[in-house]
Amino acid sequence: MVNAARLAVTPAAFLPSPGAPPVAWRVSDAPVGYPEAVAWMEARAAAIAAGQARECVWLLEHPPLYTAGTSARAEDLVAPERFPVFPSGRGGQYTYHGPGQRVAYVMLDLTRRNPDLRAYVASLEAWLIATLDAFNVRAERREDRVGVWVRRPEKGAAVEDKIAAIGIRVRRWVSFHGISLNVEPDLGHFTGIVPCGVREHGVTSLVDLGLPVSMAEVDMQLRAAFEAVFGATVAEEAG
Repeated sequence: MVNAARLAVTPAAFLPSPGAPPVAWRVSDAPVGYPEAVAWMEARAAAIAAGQARECVWLLEHPPLYTAGTSARAEDLVAPERFPVFPSGRGGQYTYHGPGQRVAYVMLDLTRRNPDLRAYVASLEAWLIATLDAFNVRAERREDRVGVWVRRPEKGAAVEDKIAAIGIRVRRWVSFHGISLNVEPDLGHFTGIVPCGVREHGVTSLVDLGLPVSMAEVDMQLRAAFEAVFGATVAEEAG
């Protein structure tokens, strides 16, 4: 998690040094198991740190599962028998991943950009907010809650739902793990945990907000918004 007063960090372009190669952009069509994804990310992050590979964004979906970040509390795992539970080295608490949710694992060399973790998280939030804005969804940052949130006045004056989560890890100043955006997941699966340790607010998705968009449409907007914040990308085949 990022410490307090983080909204004092204004989101800004998180561009690489001049002359840096474009970021590899990978999209997996079939679901990817969590251990396999983590192993691939860790290998790619090490190669980036060694100067042997491009920076990379990997878009995928997972089969239904829960992950426990480094701040996860045992009491927040409400239904441990529902899905596999994987400990995760990312920051944050419990989260759900599954079909209909776009996960984007982001492997960037922060030494080529800005070695400031608060600025990096703010830029990830700005990326998500710009993506959602393309669908006319107003998402917002919060001082005390990492991720992006949508006001739900039809549910009550103070009601907000989380539509996208952020959990990162950095090793040798290369980031991995990343973001998850709810497109059309089964929101009932979030009831098996206290998502990100937040009891006061719920979760939502684009479809829950009345926007039946396809994953391909979301991917297109994610890429356009990413390039505006982080710089150019180039397609890389996902094996």
